[in-house]
Amino acid sequence: MSPTLFTLYSTFSLSILGLILHRTHLLSALLCLEGMMLALFLAMSIWTKQLEIISYYPLPMFMLTFSACEASTGLSLMVATTRTHGTDHLKNLNLLQC
Repeated sequence: MSPTLFTLYSTFSLSILGLILHRTHLLSALLCLEGMMLALFLAMSIWTKQLEIISYYPLPMFMLTFSACEASTGLSLMVATTRTHGTDHLKNLNLLQC
């Protein structure tokens, strides 16, 4: 296994591990999701460069665009929950309440 692939796999795995173990704050969960998306972006960028197919070159940019939209939506939800509940602890959020 090349060092680049090992770095990408370990980054993605550590992000998943962080998402599983450190779910007390919404911000930490969002940061772990962002780390996963950045690892996937780097992997897809390397993959398209190795294949050298012209039609695959826009794929990393689409993924980066979607991850930016995901990050902005997550941050806006965090601001909204912090304003309504006073904290971003995930234990205090109850999805069944209106």
